[in-house]
Amino acid sequence: MVGVGGSLRAGSQSERALRIALAGAQEAGAQTQAITGADLVLPFYDAGIPERTPEAERLIDAVRRADGLIIVSPGYHGALSGLIKNALDYLEDLRPDTRPYLDGRGIGLVAVAYGWQAAVTTLDQLRTITHALRGWPTPLGGAVNSAEVKFDEAGGASDEKTVNTLRLIGQHVTEFARTRRG
Repeated sequence: MVGVGGSLRAGSQSERALRIALAGAQEAGAQTQAITGADLVLPFYDAGIPERTPEAERLIDAVRRADGLIIVSPGYHGALSGLIKNALDYLEDLRPDTRPYLDGRGIGLVAVAYGWQAAVTTLDQLRTITHALRGWPTPLGGAVNSAEVKFDEAGGASDEKTVNTLRLIGQHVTEFARTRRG
């Protein structure tokens, strides 16, 4: 299970949400890897440039091996962050694979924004992108309003319902991956 998300700020609210969702995946038996913050600082994606940076190669290889992903984006001005969008653009490199793009993988999606409107529209955009990449988003997604919910350094949050939802998303992705593997 690969978790992709966060922002350039280490320990951001979206990165903490990702880590809670990954903890749910681990509780369900998944091995997890987080690719966050500085690991997502990649050159703008360009399909015409075949060479990839070591960071881009790590992202592509991790997703290639993964049976499931959890993607968490901050919502900026009603949309997902450029950092996350650019990372997802690199999944175009999986097009020629036996499992192209996100084909057959369960995908958990979470948006964290200061306000409900941005959280919900960002989650919707993540779902649209996941469908375009042939992924299977879990029925339960997470729209987290960081004006109301604060994540802490200990792996929790001020709202237990949000923590439970994030863990459940991780569990659902793991269950989906297990079912697909047979």
